Amino acid sequence: MGGGQVAADELRLLIERAERLEEEKKGITDDIKDVMAEAKGRGYDPKAIRKILSIRKKKKEEYQEEEAILEVYMQALGMI
Repeated sequence: MGGGQVAADELRLLIERAERLEEEKKGITDDIKDVMAEAKGRGYDPKAIRKILSIRKKKKEEYQEEEAILEVYMQALGMI
C-alpha cells in the first residue's frame, strides 16, 4: 500500500508541474500575440514576421534547400 501512495504522490507532482508549464505556455503565447499586435499597429505585417521567425529557427543550409525545391516546383507549375 505504501508503494501505491508514493506512486500517487509522484504522479500528482508530475501533473501539477505539467499544469504550471501549461499556464506559463499560455502566458507566453499571449505575450507573443501582444508583440504581433504591436507590430501590426506600427505598420508591420505579422504574417511576414512569423515567416521570418520560422526561417530563423532553421539552419541556413536547410532553408536554402527548401527554397531551392520550392523554386523548382514553382517553375514546373509555371508560377515563376
